[in-house]
Amino acid sequence: MDRSLQPLFDDRQAGKPYPLGATVLDGGINFSIFSSHAREIDLLLFAGEHARAPNRVIPLTEEKSRTGHYWHVFVPGLGHGQVYAYRVAGPFEPKRGLRFDAEKVLLDPYGRAVCCSHYERKAAAAEGSNESTSMRSVAIDLGRYDWEDDQPPAHLFRNTILYEAHVGGFTKNPNSGVAENLRGTYAGLMEKIPYLKDLGITAVELMPVFAFDTQDAPPGLENYWGYSPVSFFAPHPLYSSVASASGCVDEFRDMVKALHRAGIEVILDVVYNHTAEHGANGPTLSFKGLDNPMYYILAKDRSEYADFTGTGNTLNVNQSVVRRMIIDSLRHWVTEMHVDGFRFDLASVLTRDVDGTPMVNAPTIWEIDADPMLAGVKLIAEPWDAGGLYQVGSFSVDRWTEWNGIFRDDVRSFIKSDRGTVQRIRERLLGSQDIYLHPCHSPRQNINFVTCHDGFTLNDLVCFNDKHNLENQESNRDGMFENLSWNCGVEGPTDDEVIEALRERQVRNALTLTVLAVGTPMLLMGDEVRRTQGGNNNAYCQNNERSWFDWSRRQKYAGLHRFVRALLQLRTRFCCRLDGAEKSFREVLELARIEWHGVKLHSPDLSEDSHTLAATGFWQDDPVFHLMMNAYWEPLSFAVPSPPSGDPWSRLIDTGKPTPLDILQPPGDVFRAAAYLLGPRSTVLLTRSANQIQEQE
Repeated sequence: MDRSLQPLFDDRQAGKPYPLGATVLDGGINFSIFSSHAREIDLLLFAGEHARAPNRVIPLTEEKSRTGHYWHVFVPGLGHGQVYAYRVAGPFEPKRGLRFDAEKVLLDPYGRAVCCSHYERKAAAAEGSNESTSMRSVAIDLGRYDWEDDQPPAHLFRNTILYEAHVGGFTKNPNSGVAENLRGTYAGLMEKIPYLKDLGITAVELMPVFAFDTQDAPPGLENYWGYSPVSFFAPHPLYSSVASASGCVDEFRDMVKALHRAGIEVILDVVYNHTAEHGANGPTLSFKGLDNPMYYILAKDRSEYADFTGTGNTLNVNQSVVRRMIIDSLRHWVTEMHVDGFRFDLASVLTRDVDGTPMVNAPTIWEIDADPMLAGVKLIAEPWDAGGLYQVGSFSVDRWTEWNGIFRDDVRSFIKSDRGTVQRIRERLLGSQDIYLHPCHSPRQNINFVTCHDGFTLNDLVCFNDKHNLENQESNRDGMFENLSWNCGVEGPTDDEVIEALRERQVRNALTLTVLAVGTPMLLMGDEVRRTQGGNNNAYCQNNERSWFDWSRRQKYAGLHRFVRALLQLRTRFCCRLDGAEKSFREVLELARIEWHGVKLHSPDLSEDSHTLAATGFWQDDPVFHLMMNAYWEPLSFAVPSPPSGDPWSRLIDTGKPTPLDILQPPGDVFRAAAYLLGPRSTVLLTRSANQIQEQE
């Protein structure tokens, strides 16, 4: 190891092993890092974020700087904003899983900020030094920031409406109306908070904001989604409008604080299942060079990696050191960054032991659930992984909630008129009780969605039968092959007004079922204005207009935007007065006694060839709503029950009608007939007004 800049020993102290990371104290910084197999470690100090080489190298020796498996030092005279990194020497013995490379500059796993102005991924993967092109960590004095009495909105899940968004893509488009220097940043997202609040969103679920490797992509493309983490404590620096790592941390906090003031929670999509270091031929950025067999699950051949994530490696999440790092990371984002919850990417990996075998009671899952510092946050699992584990229905015990992938698939199948879907859609509307059998499960623990970042947008779901991913340079092999999509007769965009009307209707059907079903609804960014990715169902490397929110579509699809806005209001604000209290439609659906029908009352057709379903919700003996769904390709007449005393129904939703008749504000249109003619592939909601119900009490 090059120690030509080695200082005299009298300008440092031994320091302490805890806390891990770089802790800014009065008079200096305490550095501590874990490595059980290292022989020597150098702490590199840089004069600034753009420095090509360190100006000081401080050797950490076993005699003066090691306690157990922790290497530490206190360096006087350093403070907030200090740029640093490590070089670690040890055995390179792949057959034992050891991959030390004393020439590689490594990030601190506990670093609170990252700078990457000169970073080159190729240099981190090639032989030789990458000193001048490495990522570096930055020491942050977290106590300097003024939170101004920030308080979390703390919405109950029953009142939550999630909106999955990409920080960069939300405002990156020049037509976003955001100033050029703020587009694609935390500050840019802040400017769109009024849009989110007006739409009716109560929580943004942000795609990965942990610092990630944008160069982890095919040549000429960028990693856009962010599922390529390099740090679990640092916000992604390229989402900041401020040209400093410390400014990035403050800008992220500014965004959280502003969202909280608007009553919107911040939920982070967190990636604790793999890193950007890939497999044996991947770059050495941090964990691989610090203690490879501790941080990763290795294959039987210890020179190879177990890959349950599809990325080349899998974090050893139930190894004690890694488990503690995950808990410490979650605590950091809650206590220091004030986030309100987490969506765990490929959460099934968290159930795998150190050999990759699934466990029934995985310690990491239960430790997260039981941690008192995390007691008030939302926990959402993506309950599957790339290794074949599919655990929908297994996570939602105690505080965990789940992305309900079965809801997604069954709604897609029903609206495109697949056979054998009516029985399944009935279960999905009532909270998927056939899946969530645990007695402690609440239906609010289902995260109901039809689209997310992974797959087609809602527009593309009704415009494409097949994926079109050639731009990803993987010969269209990437992305899901089975999308349960239907192009409505033409592949891709069309000027055919009949097909466009059908597509719009199908979009409204999917949104209506998602929002009205028992559970917590989640919308994908831009679905409310039919955002398209041109049929690309895996746009992870498309940091361009293919993925960005196209704000011109807000005007083009103003009718759909209005529909979504009114639909979310209906879920949360539409009221019947029942038992002397006003109830939202969500509460009515959860509490009502349901009677099922088909086109005829009390005769639901649950056969394989059926495409119709209707439901009447009763409060005591009074019908309070009547929902009808026609997934058939021809109009059908549905019998409608008569409210007591001949009171009329009010029509609030008919997805077969053109805007603005597709959704009406209460009390809606009076409907008195004994039957309702539903157009092909349409959904209708009839309700009784608050006054009518009140009169019956």
